[in-house]
Amino acid sequence: MNHPLRFGLKLSGQDCTIEDLRRVWRIADDEGFDHVWDFDHLASIGDGGPDRPIFEGWSLQAAMAEATKRTRIGCLVTGNTYRNPALLAKTAATVDHLSGGRLEFGIGAAWAEIEHEMYGFEGLDHRVGRLSESLRIIKSLWTEERTNFDGRYYRMKDAIANPKPVQKPHPPIWIGASGETTMRLVARYADVWNAAGGDPSRVGELTVMLEQACAAVGRNPTEIRRSIQFGWDGASRAQLIEQAGGFLEGGITEQVVYLRGKDPVALAHKVAEALPELRKLDTARVRS
Repeated sequence: MNHPLRFGLKLSGQDCTIEDLRRVWRIADDEGFDHVWDFDHLASIGDGGPDRPIFEGWSLQAAMAEATKRTRIGCLVTGNTYRNPALLAKTAATVDHLSGGRLEFGIGAAWAEIEHEMYGFEGLDHRVGRLSESLRIIKSLWTEERTNFDGRYYRMKDAIANPKPVQKPHPPIWIGASGETTMRLVARYADVWNAAGGDPSRVGELTVMLEQACAAVGRNPTEIRRSIQFGWDGASRAQLIEQAGGFLEGGITEQVVYLRGKDPVALAHKVAEALPELRKLDTARVRS
């Protein structure tokens, strides 16, 4: 299955202002990007410690929905342990309606130990099992009139979730995964696999893992789109094109440029200037 090549921008919501975020969302919408993203953390991550400014990811997606008209929106990726699955299903359906059916639903098992310690979130030690149950519950809430579920971690009794999402049967599900157990969930539930961590050197290894997981459940791996996020410093457009081309050769058709640094808006403009050349990669692939 030959999936189209699509490009997005990601500004996490950390170490930036609301105006920076709004300007990046407008660039994505006005310049023809396919999607625009944030991330889902409650305390800042990376160098500099957990006390830097950071905004909540699903609130930002609601704002994205109102600030844009065309581009699709999402979170790479939601941390499952931070929310009850019924709350997450309801929040996602609300954003899908606010956006007129443009939500891409990104989710992963969560990993940030310090957030679980700081805020008292449970479940990091059983995060894959919790994600498995959440995916089953969320899909049921989006598609069934009543949801009953009696699992190890979550229980639903005649649970109602109306309105259903705009998109049918539900918004595309992106699952971030880089391990054998989470890759099994990708094989069962995902429309898009996100190569969690974005390490280019592991793409081939992880792709083999995905194909093995799909074989185990009887699913054609070509049904699942493949995605990655990667950084660019804005210095060499040729480097950006080469990197995107390399990912495309590896079968990754959903590519997200992660805007890092002191001036993410200027960097977003530079990626937008390169977008016509990035689009030509897909044309070259079709011709070959």
